[in-house]
Amino acid sequence: MFFTDNHSQFFKPLTSKYREVLIECLRLFYLRLYSTLADYGHGVDRNQLLDTFQEAITRAPILESDEEEEGVSRFRNERELAVWILNTLIEYGWLERQMDEATLKSTFGFTRQGRLFTQPFIDIDTSRIRTRHRNTRNTRNALQAFLEMGDVHDLLDAYEYSERIISDFTDVISELDERKRELVREVEAHASVQKASDEFFDFMEKRFQPDIAVRLSADSVEKHREEIANTIAKIRRKRKQFKADAERKLRQVFPNGVVAANQSYLYFVLDTVESRLKNACDIMLPSLRKALQSFTQRADIIIRQMSFLSQQRNDDLVSMCQALTALPENEQVVVMDVTAGLMETVSVGFVDPAHIKLTEEREKRIVNTSVNEPVVLDKDARKQLYVQQVVDKAFSINDKDTREYLIDVIGKGKRVSTRHLPIQTADDLLSAVHAIEMGSVNNLNTEYLFRIEGPFDVIDNGSDGYIKKSDEYYIELVDKG
Repeated sequence: MFFTDNHSQFFKPLTSKYREVLIECLRLFYLRLYSTLADYGHGVDRNQLLDTFQEAITRAPILESDEEEEGVSRFRNERELAVWILNTLIEYGWLERQMDEATLKSTFGFTRQGRLFTQPFIDIDTSRIRTRHRNTRNTRNALQAFLEMGDVHDLLDAYEYSERIISDFTDVISELDERKRELVREVEAHASVQKASDEFFDFMEKRFQPDIAVRLSADSVEKHREEIANTIAKIRRKRKQFKADAERKLRQVFPNGVVAANQSYLYFVLDTVESRLKNACDIMLPSLRKALQSFTQRADIIIRQMSFLSQQRNDDLVSMCQALTALPENEQVVVMDVTAGLMETVSVGFVDPAHIKLTEEREKRIVNTSVNEPVVLDKDARKQLYVQQVVDKAFSINDKDTREYLIDVIGKGKRVSTRHLPIQTADDLLSAVHAIEMGSVNNLNTEYLFRIEGPFDVIDNGSDGYIKKSDEYYIELVDKG
């Protein structure tokens, strides 16, 4: 549990009228310990900490409050206020006192919870240099390093970077919405088109180009999505020993309770990274583009409106309409008639027929979207359908079968008569019937061709043959060379 021991009222210092002063003290002390201002070789003693708090007190205002808290309603000077802030932050678990056993001197620093909750107040400052748009590339690089080296800490880095991809998108979308509201407030407060346009272009130059433009181009999740997916697929195809070692190391360093007992830690991390990347591509990136489009549209509308209003201030049209409204109706008619006479510059004429073109109406395509229910066939219908399929298959023949039959029959001879074609099987009968069609398929072979001569006399086979009467043809296989 979080609200235990000295954390039971952890956020109480941030509810008084001195909350802005407290935040500024925490922010300045954080920079004193962890930024370039830090002196890592020495701890911060009481006097140094109070001096830091006094500097923060001069920067931050004291907020108005109807309810005065007992004991903190009035301080004689900034030093007393700094001492009260120090005692309050120690009491509620933001800061801690550390004793040097060798020198018996006290130094001060953040508690773990105090440092973590002070970090967001530092991140709010937009003047700090941040590279949030590199998290997609960091995820790709970490996965590639794990694939090559097998270090599970690279995989955990990819897991953390992929989470920041989603949070960074959320931060930028929130910032765009806040910028849009600030733009409206500035216009309402100052009604200055110059200030509104300066705010817009200042944001586009200093925030859009270095961060959002990179996020939509070099660090685009769509650009690296396929490469990351391929790397994850290669990791899944690694040898069993590689995956077993990674699984064992992940179970040692992964926090308890995050992954189910019967689930693979390695595949959990890979599936989570893949899922976050998919959500970033399919959900967060379109949301970012929509928020950016909404911001630019709002800025464009406000700037246009302000430009129109500023132009109207020097326009006589509005004053003239107001003066015309104050006149009686009969005088208005006279003024309008005189004005109409001065504006008679309209010429009337006939329309040139050459400029008139009639376009044919496009015929609407009618698409039948009706769905017919499947008809259940009875046993007799299924029997008839089966017989029909068998008969069709039995009497089907292709050109290849016919050519092979004729080549086999002709053998070493030059030509053969249709009356001498041997018929031993049903396929031979069908090939003999379609033999003369070979004259139309000579283009299928570039070396040989069939030459068909006839018809000659009608052949009467009597009642013994398969074909009673037929025309006689001569079929010859000719070499083109």
